[in-house]
Amino acid sequence: MTTPAFGGEVSEYYQRFRRGYPPEVADALAAAFAVTHDDVVLDLGCGTGQLTRVLAPRAGAVLGMDPEPAMLAQARQATTEPNVSWLLGADSDVGALLSLFGPGRFAAVTVAQALHWMDHERLFTEARPLLRPGGGLAVVTNGEPLWLQDTAWSAALREVVSSYLGTPLHRTCGTDETSQARYADALSAAGYAVDLRVVEYATTLTVEEIVGGVFSAMSPEQLPDADARPAFTERVREAVTTHGPLREHVVVRILTGTR
Repeated sequence: MTTPAFGGEVSEYYQRFRRGYPPEVADALAAAFAVTHDDVVLDLGCGTGQLTRVLAPRAGAVLGMDPEPAMLAQARQATTEPNVSWLLGADSDVGALLSLFGPGRFAAVTVAQALHWMDHERLFTEARPLLRPGGGLAVVTNGEPLWLQDTAWSAALREVVSSYLGTPLHRTCGTDETSQARYADALSAAGYAVDLRVVEYATTLTVEEIVGGVFSAMSPEQLPDADARPAFTERVREAVTTHGPLREHVVVRILTGTR
């Protein structure tokens, strides 16, 4: 649906409307890699820090790393945890962290909704020396995109957004079974012991939250002009509210590879 450009107003929508993570997700990650307050965790492709902040109480320090300065600016503004730091960088920069931090420095490297933009095979290999024994890498998917869910309101939303963009919506952002299997195979090939944990929760959305979530997945060039956004919101409202209540069942898949 998008290109990997999340600057400008898109980063604001991302911070305001992207799903957060329930504490159970951080608990599962901490259990998978035996994370303690002596450990450092790297959250790669952190965006505005939704997962980074949830991890903070479980570790000694968490480093959020993202290639988009606007995302990190939003993350800093939204974060009060004193043990969180931010670093500008992409997955292609992970190998350089070895000379900066040394081998075995991280208990975990987490990658949430951004892995589909990355060279995951290279990342899995280059991250391994950074991990302490018993540590590992986690691929976290926080539910399916709003426009690809198996509900009537999601199908209606998909029609509105497809019409606006002039193209069908099919990008799964790595949440589909085929992508998950590919990631699991790549983790195994890179020498990790692979496991899967699942956390589920349910929520009810407002139209404003749905529209904000859609805008957070657009590039700045795709965003409707400011004066056109109320009309877009009304189109979404008319399409989805007949299928209310707007309930969402979110399945968080935590694919872990332990060193």
